[in-house]
Amino acid sequence: MDELERKSVEAFKEAKKFPLVVVLDNVRSMNNVGSIFRSADAFLIQAIYLCGYTPQPPHRDIQKTALGATETVRWQYFETTVKAVEQLKKDGFAVWAVEQASGSEILQKMNWDGEQKIALVLGNEVSGVAEEVLEYCDGCVEIPQMGMKHSLNISVAAGIVLWEFMRTQVKVER
Repeated sequence: MDELERKSVEAFKEAKKFPLVVVLDNVRSMNNVGSIFRSADAFLIQAIYLCGYTPQPPHRDIQKTALGATETVRWQYFETTVKAVEQLKKDGFAVWAVEQASGSEILQKMNWDGEQKIALVLGNEVSGVAEEVLEYCDGCVEIPQMGMKHSLNISVAAGIVLWEFMRTQVKVER
């Protein structure tokens, strides 16, 4: 780990986080939750909000894919996603659903300036982001897809969107 210059748990917790919160709207798979924790750790995001029936740590099936990221990434549980989104808006976040919807913005055309705090809502594996939640969002961001299938696994979608956010904000030097 020293050769890879990885942070310790203590260093991670003290590090400046990117002003980004991932909101999981009734995600059912513990493996998806764990995978999103792992991506959130990799990209040093501020927090994950687990909403509704989204599973919460500690659980061995979450740990299996998180590989310890539940110990580094700050998370909070909300009974409903709407309550989480209302809190984020009160805290000055722009809230975007990762969803294919009428009028959605294409991911690579989003203009994140690094100053605006962003929350990204990812929805249920089958039904996506709930309609009632979409009403509270500032808009939808869509990952372009060219194949026959027009959906991605939620953990894959999270990784893509988080990477795009990072790519536009950070100059990685190695």
